[in-house]
Amino acid sequence: MDQAIILVVIGLYMAMMIGIGVYFGNKNKTSEDYFLGGRTLGPWVTAMSAEASDMSSWLLMGLPGLAYLSGFCDAGWTAIGLIIGTYLNWKIVAKRLRTYSYVCKNSFTLPDFFSNRFRDEKKILMAVASILMVIFFTVYTASGFSACGKLFNSLFGYDYMTTMIICSIVIILYTSIGGFLAASTTDFIQGMLMSVSIVVVLVVGVVEAGGVGAVIENGKSLAGYFSLTDVHDAETGKAVSYGLITVVSGLAWGLGYFGMPHILVRFMAIKSAKEIKKSRLIAMIWVVISLAIAVCIGFTGAKLYPGELSGSASETIFIVMAKDLLPVIIVGLIISGILAATMSTADSQMLLVSSSIAQNIYKGIFNKKASEKQVLWISRATTIVVAIVGMIIASDQDSKIFELVSYAWSGFGAAFGPLILFALFWKRTTLAGALSGMLTGGVVSIVWSICANNNVAGIFKLYSLLPAFAVSCIVIVVVSLLTKQPSDDIIEEFESVKNYVED
Repeated sequence: MDQAIILVVIGLYMAMMIGIGVYFGNKNKTSEDYFLGGRTLGPWVTAMSAEASDMSSWLLMGLPGLAYLSGFCDAGWTAIGLIIGTYLNWKIVAKRLRTYSYVCKNSFTLPDFFSNRFRDEKKILMAVASILMVIFFTVYTASGFSACGKLFNSLFGYDYMTTMIICSIVIILYTSIGGFLAASTTDFIQGMLMSVSIVVVLVVGVVEAGGVGAVIENGKSLAGYFSLTDVHDAETGKAVSYGLITVVSGLAWGLGYFGMPHILVRFMAIKSAKEIKKSRLIAMIWVVISLAIAVCIGFTGAKLYPGELSGSASETIFIVMAKDLLPVIIVGLIISGILAATMSTADSQMLLVSSSIAQNIYKGIFNKKASEKQVLWISRATTIVVAIVGMIIASDQDSKIFELVSYAWSGFGAAFGPLILFALFWKRTTLAGALSGMLTGGVVSIVWSICANNNVAGIFKLYSLLPAFAVSCIVIVVVSLLTKQPSDDIIEEFESVKNYVED
């Protein structure tokens, strides 16, 4: 009976998401409506949809799992890096990108902006950016699908593949039908549901564990658990030196924000650049509280279930706590919260991939006279294809959500992060510099991750995002200085953005 009630609650939640997709699907008249919502987002929806699409399932599964197994270092330094990166992205990038993307031929996808910003007449920059988005977002999407399968498998013992596919189909339906406004609206709802879920689970968990003092005492009894420089080894029970390289690696996650298309597109879509400040405040409050609570859930789980979960199973600690400690209807809502975390990222990712293929590659390169209707249908077809590939990647039940996210995060951060910063703030950046830097960042990220994954020692233990980001910056500067400076109209446009005031 309890299982039936949980499934009914989850079913109603999924039906609501599809209903939102259908509602907004009727409002999409142009490709700009479908991909950017006509630049009509308010500050609350912008902030919550940006952060909900950012955090994904790893906020409720990956991060608590890290904290549960090894204590503060892995989860804590990563969370601190993300908080710093979130603030800097909102503070430095958001307002200028909103203004510049509008001034620059009303660009409504990131590849569009790059192409228009550097007058890429041959569309090479647009094509490369679109291809990189397809590669990295497909991996990112797979992490969300994997979380769905693990959720139902650990809760009810349902077949991993079957439930993963069903959840993926729901995401495909409301995203492909409703477009950006549907994704942003559902992200707002999902962000609020995620907030309630983590607060409820933490509070009830702490009470069940015997209070805050009991959780802290348990952590102190585990070697290296609360250390800033050591990590707790769950297998041996000993403290292992975390090292400066791994601390820097955790903080380096924050660099990724400058290159995350599913976050940057929210900046481009807000109704007015004047609303950015309000959105930034909302976003930062949500991020700080959510990340702190997620880490504390891991600490609390270590007290309640000492040594019971290992490996990838540790990522189910949030689920286990909810199932054991809460009334059945609340459990249904909490599980919907986990689905919300997954869906809020996957929908944005698939939408951006479809925009890259339909708007930037199909219409931008192969069929410049394509109608709005053709672009929308190509986009929807692309969403389905990308989802299928994502399901194939996620078919490995033993894959770790956190690791899948880390690969995609590094790729985006290194390929697009430096380019965004130089495109917005250095007028001497050239098309050749932009293209070289983007390719270098993406390639170095992939190669570095492969070396690290094959246990190559030494400096390769450093998170791939940091070296790839640095190399990309160097390449952009060197190649730009070695090539002919931008044309007068590019310089004039760049300068005009400084003084541009929206009507």
